[in-house]
Amino acid sequence: MTPSDIRAAAITLAARRLSGAQGPLLADAQAPQTPADALAIQQAVSGLLNDAIGGWKCGLPDNDKIVAAPIYATSIHGSHTAAPCPVWLRDGVVRVEPELAFVFDGGLPLRAEPYTVAEIRAAITRVHLALELIDSRYQPAPKPSFLQSLADGLVNQGLLLGPQVDRDAAFAAKVLELVLNQGEREETLAGVHPAGDPLAPLYWLQGFLAVRGEAILPGQVVITGSYAGVLTLAPDSEVTLRYGELGQLSACFSAR
Repeated sequence: MTPSDIRAAAITLAARRLSGAQGPLLADAQAPQTPADALAIQQAVSGLLNDAIGGWKCGLPDNDKIVAAPIYATSIHGSHTAAPCPVWLRDGVVRVEPELAFVFDGGLPLRAEPYTVAEIRAAITRVHLALELIDSRYQPAPKPSFLQSLADGLVNQGLLLGPQVDRDAAFAAKVLELVLNQGEREETLAGVHPAGDPLAPLYWLQGFLAVRGEAILPGQVVITGSYAGVLTLAPDSEVTLRYGELGQLSACFSAR
């Protein structure tokens, strides 16, 4: 893709992200053909939004699928606030993914020597229960290709940070029984981390960013995969979600 095509695609996606609009897939010269194209569009969107990168979502790569996307600082919310968390609704519902959020208060500065697993673990100062806020800048049909989704930030619209939990217990949380309550709805889900080890995608992300000349910055948060896929919730109604023995998150969402 040419720089002008990358910028044109980014302008389209950034405008939709700001307005909450959905539109057709990127077409013709603006459509990414390779992972490098998609990541270039993703980076160009970040440059247009005038918003700091507050964190990252990531997963283990699958063949040529690179699973990494920024989470913008103004889209990260705390569940402790009295006001409902603002989200873009689709078909009248909120879409979320239950995750653990790993916070690097001091960051991981770039350096010539690769970080060890032990050093990365030590740099994680806090772990929080979290809900990734899900939304696409594309219309529901046709389903976007992985590259189109990667260019758009892998359906992320933000992050809700819940209570801080025991760090070592979170590191070991390969499975979590999830109990969801909202109104009359009560649902128990056998939560399983998609990577097995919830820290494995984070180790990969640090190396991936370093190759691009990027560091994990102080205060940034990293999420590494949903324990139960996408959950749909009703707006304007308190929901509680228990993450096994780690703790419980309570939240309410309202339409933006």
